Amino acid sequence: MHTQTLPVTDKSIAQAAHILTAGGLVAFPTDTVYGLGAHAFDAAAIEALYAAKERPLHKAIPVLIASAADLALVTRQISPAARSLADAFWPGALTLVLPRHPALPPILTAHGDSLAVRVPDHPAARALITALNAPLAASSANISGQPSPVTADEAAAQIGGRIALILDGGPCPGGRSSTVLDLTRRPPRLLRPGPVTISALRAILPHLA
Repeated sequence: MHTQTLPVTDKSIAQAAHILTAGGLVAFPTDTVYGLGAHAFDAAAIEALYAAKERPLHKAIPVLIASAADLALVTRQISPAARSLADAFWPGALTLVLPRHPALPPILTAHGDSLAVRVPDHPAARALITALNAPLAASSANISGQPSPVTADEAAAQIGGRIALILDGGPCPGGRSSTVLDLTRRPPRLLRPGPVTISALRAILPHLA
């Protein structure tokens, strides 16, 4: 497969959304690292995402949404804690683990009952989700186990020839994967440290484990 790389423009975002709607895969910049995306309600596209990354099927794929208002599309339960954290840190580098919405394909969450979701703090990523008019299943644009790319060239070096399009938005400003917080546990538990610090989270969730 030939992988095209295009600068981020309104035209290239529309082209990327068309590819995603048709079941294809697109790499794109976020506030943390470059992501590899598929339509979150397309099971075949998500399966292709796993294959392109050589990602084991038992590892779930996170979801990106355009705003906190879209949470109801991907989770069946929005707790007060989730709303408070979304208000405080979205758009931004905080991923929340929440109960999965039953309309999402089971392959997305490795047949589990929860999913990871966030709103990226990058205009190109949010513009792509908005153009798609659906949540985006998205993992880092790398081969599983390899470094996460922070430029389009780094993404192309790993997954070029495996996907249709890479949107080049320049280097990602964050360069680190997001903080991951599991709200399906009591008390909530930090699963991966990242740009949003424990102390910042504890200002909202004092009993964070």
